[in-house]
Amino acid sequence: MTDSIQYRLDARNIVLPEAAAPAANYLPYVISGSLLFVSGQLPLKNGALTATGLLGRDLDVATAEKAAELCAINILAQAKAALGGDLERIVRVVKLGGFVASDPSFTDQHLVINGASNLIAEILGDAGKHARAAVGTASLPLNAAVEVDAIIEIR
Repeated sequence: MTDSIQYRLDARNIVLPEAAAPAANYLPYVISGSLLFVSGQLPLKNGALTATGLLGRDLDVATAEKAAELCAINILAQAKAALGGDLERIVRVVKLGGFVASDPSFTDQHLVINGASNLIAEILGDAGKHARAAVGTASLPLNAAVEVDAIIEIR
């Protein structure tokens, strides 16, 4: 029981939200063979963005790191929906793609995306250790500060 994903979520007092519906003409996730592709997740909580603007201008790394953690929680919510509620079907998180809206002088995108990487690794254990990208960008949808997507191997 202590090795279950749900146990680790409970230990962190994380309740996965209902998976957000897409805001345009795309799917929130796609399963192809044994891979689950989760569309980019924003730092939404109760339907509202928790972090907006540019890193290095409008908000600090600690705030954005928490936003990236929330993106990871939303990735897990999408995975739960895709897998019929059974997160134990996750074999491995193959890759996270992290996007950070950044002022041109900001170069700590990797520290921001650590929020998502650390949460995924903590909740999923060895299956959560992944490859990743942490990319700075001029802007993100809805003025979000962070967006994270995922490729997950499933059974």
